[in-house]
Amino acid sequence: MSRFHLPAAVTIGLAALALTGPGPQAASRTHLSARDATVRALLGRMTLEEKVGQMTQADQQFLTEARDIETYFLGSVLSGGDSDPATNRLEDWTEMVERLQSHTANTRLKIPLLYGVDAVHGHNNVLGAVVFPHNVGLGATRDPALVEEIARLTAEEVRTTAINWAFAPCVTVPRDERWGRTYEGFSEDPKLVAELGEAAVRGLQGRDLEDPRRVLACAKHYLADGGTIFGTGRPDEKDKSPALDRGDVRLDEAELRRIHLAGYRTAIDAGVGSIMPSYSSWNGVKCSGSRRLLTEILKDELGFEGFVVSDYDAIDELPGDYRSDIKQSINAGMDMVMVPQKYREFYATLKSLVEAGEVPTARIDDAVLRILRVKAAMRLLEPGRPLAADPSLRKSFGSREHREVARRAVRESLVLLKNEKRVLPLSRRTARIHVAGASADDLGNQCGGWTITWQGKSGTPTTGTTILAAIRAAVSEQTKVTFSRDGSEAAGADVGVVVIGETPYAEWFGDRRDLALSKDDLEAIANVKKAGIPVVVVLLSGRPLIITDALPMAEAFVAAWLPGTEGQGVADVLLGDYKPTGKLAFTWPRTTTQIPINLGDAHYDPLFAYGYGLSY
Repeated sequence: MSRFHLPAAVTIGLAALALTGPGPQAASRTHLSARDATVRALLGRMTLEEKVGQMTQADQQFLTEARDIETYFLGSVLSGGDSDPATNRLEDWTEMVERLQSHTANTRLKIPLLYGVDAVHGHNNVLGAVVFPHNVGLGATRDPALVEEIARLTAEEVRTTAINWAFAPCVTVPRDERWGRTYEGFSEDPKLVAELGEAAVRGLQGRDLEDPRRVLACAKHYLADGGTIFGTGRPDEKDKSPALDRGDVRLDEAELRRIHLAGYRTAIDAGVGSIMPSYSSWNGVKCSGSRRLLTEILKDELGFEGFVVSDYDAIDELPGDYRSDIKQSINAGMDMVMVPQKYREFYATLKSLVEAGEVPTARIDDAVLRILRVKAAMRLLEPGRPLAADPSLRKSFGSREHREVARRAVRESLVLLKNEKRVLPLSRRTARIHVAGASADDLGNQCGGWTITWQGKSGTPTTGTTILAAIRAAVSEQTKVTFSRDGSEAAGADVGVVVIGETPYAEWFGDRRDLALSKDDLEAIANVKKAGIPVVVVLLSGRPLIITDALPMAEAFVAAWLPGTEGQGVADVLLGDYKPTGKLAFTWPRTTTQIPINLGDAHYDPLFAYGYGLSY
């Protein structure tokens, strides 16, 4: 692998601008503004074109040519959900990012790129990376130390590919499980979201941003993306009727703050360097164009010192033409704009707006100051700072040690909802266990969306262990493990384990009006039940589903969420090596018509209450 460094002889004075001494070591917060004297000197040397370039983020797959990084002085590049190198291997990711980063050495100021990627449950875009449970499962662990460790390991695997920015953590507070992004949230409870979100920021960034094995974090999606009203969002794929994603949040400011702001307070306390506004609206005003949210509350009141970056093409959804969209968003407080394809048009338009006096120069300087102070905190502006991947990290990428942490996370995330006649734990010396269900031997269903591809996919998208394989590996040599997708051929077994649930989805593709189990899943349970044996159901899902038809057919029922690549964690609990400790971080509804239902509602009558969870 080629390695490169920022040239030691930087003729434009960056040597004089290098940071001196260690950054702040406060346990709770990194004060990015402490570097402003250094950063302002660099800002003062920049042309308008160079400033606008720092505010522009393109997607690598849409770069007309790599030299556009130089031509437009780009401050950032990203890989969106499906923006990968051809083979998706670690080596190809690393080569691609290092090659793109090297173009910054050909610019006048030689300011390195921030390269962003959605590493939301591990470095989930790259083959062979460990895929951890999605946040919906981590919320059930109630374990901030574990969440911090997962984030630290994720940062290491991201840095192995030379990427320095993760679009995580998601500190949303999902209030309606029909929303397709529910699994990205830790809980419906703002207090738990705030605690685990803060831990995730600490894990990704460390005590400050100087550690070369950590990455810049990004708290998202600001504000109240989980509070939209059904019927106000982007039309769903099936019937084109309005759904939830990118919809409208209709709350007064007091309620908005009470439910949805806590995770951003704690993320800022932990020193988060970037925050991403939501596609959604608050009382009809898009978050990406709201000065009240971006400047008055986030920056002025909460004291956020990092920069605000838009979501993928998010400013296109503001009302008006492209010029007015850019003007509104930048003047509202957006600092960096994710314009995957239209980066040239954005660059030219923003430059024109500044020259015409429609966007004040002071607003541009504030935005670029915020971006540069983050880069300075990451020591990216120092001559000789290595920008390439650290080869020593390769040995731990996707390693057994990392997978053991993921396995532990799976164990802690499982919630035991029912256990009649003490069917669980299973004996590993049982004569025959019949495993059934379409998801029992499907790694893609275990991992869910944002796994190798944006929407995820059933099958075997990456390296890992399915639940069926884990059970087979865990039982004694005397135990026979049989399998059928539809639950047939269970007769003669001592117990049946049926693994059911959702197939992968992400964002608005996952918005669903009806959260009932599929007909095939119910039939698989019924077929095993016909054999006259005890039935254990394991549910893989990104949210609570309606299980009232399945629950009576099962002696035991386990909510396993989206556990990721390490199916051994499920087997650990089923076979009694680990007693279940997970507690519901989301209220479990009886029927779809009961949704939305959340802790604290006046008429709170769920199937399983928030905090519920059995053990052995």
